[in-house]
Amino acid sequence: MSDAADRTTRCGVEVSSARVCGLPVEAHTPVNLCRHHLLVAHEWVSRDVGVTDTLESPCLACGSRLGVRYPSGWLCAVCEWKVGEIPDSGVVRARVDVVYYLRFDDRIKIGTSSNPKSRLGSIVHDELLGFELGGRKLERRRHAQFASHRLDSSEWFQVHDALLRHIRVVAAGVDDPWLLHKRWLSEKIALHG
Repeated sequence: MSDAADRTTRCGVEVSSARVCGLPVEAHTPVNLCRHHLLVAHEWVSRDVGVTDTLESPCLACGSRLGVRYPSGWLCAVCEWKVGEIPDSGVVRARVDVVYYLRFDDRIKIGTSSNPKSRLGSIVHDELLGFELGGRKLERRRHAQFASHRLDSSEWFQVHDALLRHIRVVAAGVDDPWLLHKRWLSEKIALHG
């Protein structure tokens, strides 16, 4: 077997100054890491980005069952309330779910969040292209709509005419997507005020 072929099928992590891991790499793994070292890398990264999982009980602030686990504790994945903390009785917590469109290099991410400031702050991107009012259901519809241009099983898509046309429609008349999001939040608060 050639050195090039061996590097693409064996883990390349240096375990000592004279030896690499060399365990097999699973097919279609995007990096040359064996399962063990891939899990080590995942644990390392998840310290900053968290791991999404089901909460033991609904969030006290919004009722969601989805949470994000960080080393410091759990946050609700929807409203980012710290799990276990009791919300103040007089506080109006406006929640507006949005589908966001981010460009990075030659690809576009379609994702969703009820707290896009925080969510987008943790995603490397070049430009926020727009927001669309809606949550996971709408996000799934958009993923299905543009599925033929999806990159692997991620939320990233190739740039293509149909997606760009859709984003132009979503962003029409909006100079700053953040101002639109603020307007949606204030409308939500006014409805409950």
